[in-house]
Amino acid sequence: MPYHKNKQQSFQAAQQGYEQAIDAKNEIVVSSSGYGKDLKHLQQEVGEAKQQIENALVNASEHQRAQLLQFQQDLQSIEAEMNNE
Repeated sequence: MPYHKNKQQSFQAAQQGYEQAIDAKNEIVVSSSGYGKDLKHLQQEVGEAKQQIENALVNASEHQRAQLLQFQQDLQSIEAEMNNE
């Protein structure tokens, strides 16, 4: 049972990190005076989420793995947007 609990906990941590990165992205206003600070915050959130996803992929179930890989793709898109701005 501990193994299953660890799988679930690592998945939930990755999902939460992903959601925090998405929230940070949605809070950015390009024209605001705090844009640089917001962008740095987003970069930090994306980095943390990516690490949590990598950790969760180690022992994820097939269903979790599919979701985690989608999270990774979404975060890569966010990173590409950040690099283009």
